[in-house]
Amino acid sequence: MGYAAKLELVAQSHMRREEPAVSEGITFVGLDVHKESIAVAIVEGWSPHGPSFVIENRPEAVKRLAKRVRLGGGEVRACYEAGPCGYTLFRQLKALDVPCEVIAPSLIPKRPGDHVKTDRRDARQLATLYRAGLLTTVRVPTEKEEGLRDLARTRDVLRGQNVAAQHRLLKLLLRHGRTFAHGKNWTEAHVRWLRGQRFETGNTQLAFDEYLAHWDYLTQRQRTLETMLLQLAQEEPHQAAVARLCSLRGFSELRSILLLAEVVDFRRFVGPDSLAAFLGLVPGKDASADRNPRMPITKAGNSRARRILVEAAWSYARPPSIAQRLKRRLAGQPAKVVELSWTTQRRLHERYGYLVSRGKEPVVAVVAVARELCNVVWAMMNVADGV
Repeated sequence: MGYAAKLELVAQSHMRREEPAVSEGITFVGLDVHKESIAVAIVEGWSPHGPSFVIENRPEAVKRLAKRVRLGGGEVRACYEAGPCGYTLFRQLKALDVPCEVIAPSLIPKRPGDHVKTDRRDARQLATLYRAGLLTTVRVPTEKEEGLRDLARTRDVLRGQNVAAQHRLLKLLLRHGRTFAHGKNWTEAHVRWLRGQRFETGNTQLAFDEYLAHWDYLTQRQRTLETMLLQLAQEEPHQAAVARLCSLRGFSELRSILLLAEVVDFRRFVGPDSLAAFLGLVPGKDASADRNPRMPITKAGNSRARRILVEAAWSYARPPSIAQRLKRRLAGQPAKVVELSWTTQRRLHERYGYLVSRGKEPVVAVVAVARELCNVVWAMMNVADGV
C-alpha cells in the first residue's frame, strides 16, 4: 500500500469516527533534532493542528519539554529521526519516563510534490506519520553495544586511512621508477625493501620518510585496536556468539566481532530474509505490468556488515576443506553446528562454480554466495542449538 492510499485510509477513519480511534487521548510528539536546537511539534488524537516550537538541545530544555507534554496526564509518544546526534535524546527522554522511538530516515514516506522544508514542518510530519503508523523504527543499542560499535568503526576508519597511505607511498615510488619485483606488496620482504629505499634528492627523501612514518603510525594504531577487539571477542557476552560464527569458513575472530558490533542481536530478525534486507543483500524490484527486470542488490542497509559477509564469501570459491584452524574452532561445538559448517562449504562452493560456469563475473557470483551465506549465519545464530 502506497503513501497516498494509507493517508486516505487514515482520513476515512477520521471522518467516520464510528468507534473511538486507537490514538484517541494519546499525545504524539515529533522532534527534528539538530546540534543546537530541537524543533518540536505536538499533535493530540486525530487533530490536524497542534503547537510547534523550537527548544535548545540541552538537558534542561529537554526536561522542561518532558514536563510540558505530560501536563495533560495522558499517554505520550515521541519520535525523531536517526542522525548525527545519535541516541542521546532517546536516553534523556527514557530517563524522564517519556516513551520515545528512533525512526529510520530512509524509510520515511515522501510526497513528490512537497518542496517546502523547514524544521517545524519536518517535526509535524514526523508526528503525523507516527500517529498514522507509517514510520519504521530502528533498534537503539545499549551504551555498551554502542561502545563496541564505535570501537569497531574506528578500526574501520583506520583501515581505510591505512590503505590510502599505502597507495600514496607506492605512487611516490612509482613516479621515481621504483617497483617491487620479488613478490606481493606489503609482505615482510616488501616492507624491508621499502625501508631500504634512498633518494638522491633531499626533499624527495623527506617526503618518502613522512609517507612511511604515517603508514607506520596507522598500522600500529590499527593493530592496537584489533588487539582490543580480539580481547572483547574472548569475553562475555560475545564469546559464545564469536565461537559460533567462527565455525563457518571465512570467519575469523576479528571478522566475527566486527559483524556482531554492527548487527548486535540476530534474534531481532524474524527470518533470514529480514537479515538480508538489513544488510542490503536482497535484489531490487521494479515490476510493473508485464515488466519484471532483474536488478542488482539494493545496498540499502548496513554497508560494513555487508562487506564482511562478501569478504567471507570469497573463501567459498575454493574447494571444500577443513583446515587445522577451522578444525580447532569446530572443537566443542554441537554436532549440528559442525554438520551445518561442512554442508555450507559444499553448497556454497557448488553455487559459486555454477554461477561462474553460466558466465557470471566472479564478483557477481560471490555476492550471490554472500546472500546465501547470510541465510546460514542467521540459522547458525538463531536455531542451530534447537535443530
